[in-house]
Amino acid sequence: MSTALALKTRLAQPKIVAAPGAPDSLTARLVQQAGFDATYMTGFGATSVRLGTPDLGLLTLTEMADHARNMVRAVDIPVIADADTGYGGPLNISRTVEEYLHAGVAALHLEDQVAPKRCGQLAGIRLTPADEAALRLKAAVTARGRNDLLIIGRTDALPVAGINEAADRAKRYQDAGIDLAFVDGVKTCAEVEAIATQVTGPKVVSLVDGTDAATLTWEDLQDMGFDIVLYAVTALFAQAHASAEALAALKSARRPAFSQATMGYEDFCQAVDLIGHQEFAGMFETY
Repeated sequence: MSTALALKTRLAQPKIVAAPGAPDSLTARLVQQAGFDATYMTGFGATSVRLGTPDLGLLTLTEMADHARNMVRAVDIPVIADADTGYGGPLNISRTVEEYLHAGVAALHLEDQVAPKRCGQLAGIRLTPADEAALRLKAAVTARGRNDLLIIGRTDALPVAGINEAADRAKRYQDAGIDLAFVDGVKTCAEVEAIATQVTGPKVVSLVDGTDAATLTWEDLQDMGFDIVLYAVTALFAQAHASAEALAALKSARRPAFSQATMGYEDFCQAVDLIGHQEFAGMFETY
C-alpha cells in the first residue's frame, strides 16, 4: 500500500491526524519514532535548514522535491509536503505534481499567493485572484490523474482579507476538486472556530507554537471537524533553541555541558538506525 493510500485510509477514520513538521529527514525519523501517523515537510523548515534563510520563496521546485524525496526515504509514515505556489504557471504546476509523485509524498498543498510567496504568518502576503487560484488547483488535480496523491488547497486570505474571503476561497477550491481545504495564518482560537463553522468538508489546520490557537487540543480540533492538524515549527524551534543553548554553554565552559535534556551517542545511533544499517552491510561484506 502506498503512503498516499495509507493516509487516505487513515483519514477515513474519525480520529484527527496530527502531523508534526519535520525540517529534515532526521526529524522525520524522530516524528515516526514518537508514534505519529504522518509528518509534514514544512517549507519554512526546509528553507531554514537548507539555506539558513526565512521562508520567502527562495527554494526551487527541484530543491523542494529533492528534500521531499529524502524525507520519504527516511520514514514509513506518510509525508505531507509543502509545494508552495506550484513554482509557476499550469505547466509548472503539472511538473510539480509529477516531481512530488516521483518523490513519493502522500499529500501536497498549493497556496494562493502571488510569487514570490512568503510564510503565511508574515505580513505582506499578496493573493492570486480567486478564480485563477481555483484553476491552478484544478490543473494540479488533473495532473495527478488516477494516483492516490492527496491535493490540499491552501488559502492565505485569512490575515489579508478576513474569514469570509478565506471561506469563500476554500469553497471555490473544493469545487475545483481538491481533497482537503486549508486556511492558513490562524493565530487565535476564535479564528479556528470561525474556519470550522464556515468551511465544510475535509479540512486542515496549522497551529504555530506560542499562539492562542496552539492551546487547542487534538480533541478540540477533532470536535470542530478538522481532519489534519499540522505543527510546522514545534520540532524546528525546539532544535534551534537546544542547539543555541548547547553552543552557548560550550563557549562559556570551554567543554560540552551534557545534561539530561541532551541526546547521548547511543540514543542518536538508535535514532538513525545504525544497527539496522550495520546488519544489512554485514550480510554482504567479506571483511
